[in-house]
Amino acid sequence: MGFSGGHDEREQTLNQILVEMDGFTPNERVIILAATNRPDLLDAALIRPGRFDRRVVLSLPDLVEREAIIKLHMKGKPFTKDVSTEKLARRTVGFSGADLANMLNEAAILAAREGKTAIDNKDLEEAATKEKLGPQRKRMQSERDRKLAAYHEAGHAIVGHNLKNVDPVHRISIVSRGMSGGHTLFPPTEDRSNESKSRLIEQVTAALGGQAAEQLVFKDISTGAASDIDVATSIARAMVTQYGMSSLGPISVSPRPMFGMWRGEESAEMSPKMHDAVDAEIKKITDACYKSAEELLKKHKVKLDKVAKALLEKETLESDEFESIVGKKKS
Repeated sequence: MGFSGGHDEREQTLNQILVEMDGFTPNERVIILAATNRPDLLDAALIRPGRFDRRVVLSLPDLVEREAIIKLHMKGKPFTKDVSTEKLARRTVGFSGADLANMLNEAAILAAREGKTAIDNKDLEEAATKEKLGPQRKRMQSERDRKLAAYHEAGHAIVGHNLKNVDPVHRISIVSRGMSGGHTLFPPTEDRSNESKSRLIEQVTAALGGQAAEQLVFKDISTGAASDIDVATSIARAMVTQYGMSSLGPISVSPRPMFGMWRGEESAEMSPKMHDAVDAEIKKITDACYKSAEELLKKHKVKLDKVAKALLEKETLESDEFESIVGKKKS
C-alpha cells in the first residue's frame, strides 16, 4: 500500500488506519495488520515510532526455503521419479513463494495438455521459463529476422560463457516470449546477498553481447537490443550513483523519496557538474564493456557461427547442447 496527497480513497484508508491506531480508545482487542512491497511510498504518519509494535521484513526464499515451498506445492500432483526438488530449488533462484506455486501449477497444466500421467523435468523447465519471461508467442518472422535473433542470442551466450563471473548458460532460444524475440538465460547457481564490482562489470558485458554480435556479423544493429541496453545502463548507473564503483569514489547521488513520492530526476540531488560527471562515468563503463564483448566475439567467431546455426535449426538449445558446441565453461 502507498499513499499520496489528495482526498482520495487511499487517504481515507490511511485516516481510518490512524484512527484505529490512535491509542486513545479502549480497543485493546484490535490488531492492525498491514503489508506493502513499496515501503518507500508510505506516509510518515504511518511509520513513525509507536505505530506498529513489530515489523517483519519478508525477503525472497533461500535454497532451503525454496525446496520446502516446492515440496509443499508438489503434494497432490504426480511427478516422474527423476524430478529432483533440490535441482529445482537451485534452478529457481530469485523466485518468490507465489512464483514457485504458479510454476508448479503451470507445469501440471502443460503435462495435462500433452496427455501425460506425470509431470516431468521438461514441463517444469518450460513452466519456470514461462513464469519469468511469459508464454511462447507464435509469430511470423522473416529469415533475416530469425538469423538476426540467432546471432543476437548467440552473442549473449558466447560472451557470458567466456566471462569468469557470469553464471553458466542454462538455455538459449529464439522463440518469442512476451515482448522479446528470444532469450538467453544465466540463472544464478547460488543465492547471493552481495555483488562484486567485477561481476557487475561482466553482467554489463554479457548484456551488450547481443548488439555487439549484430554489429560484428551484419555491420548494423537493430531495436532488439533495447531491453539489454536498459539493463546494462541500469547496472552501470547503480555502480556509479549507489555503490561507489567508479572514479567518482564512494559517494551516493541516488534520488531519495520525498513526501511519499519519488523525485523523478537525479538532478534534484546533484549539481549540473556532478550530473555530467555521472553520465560520463556511466558511458565509460558501458563503452569499455561493449569493447570487451566485441573482442570476445571476434576471438570466438567460429563458435558464434556454430551456435547461431544450431539455433536456426532447433530454435532452443539447453545447456548441455550449448556446451557440446563451445565446450565446458572454465571455472
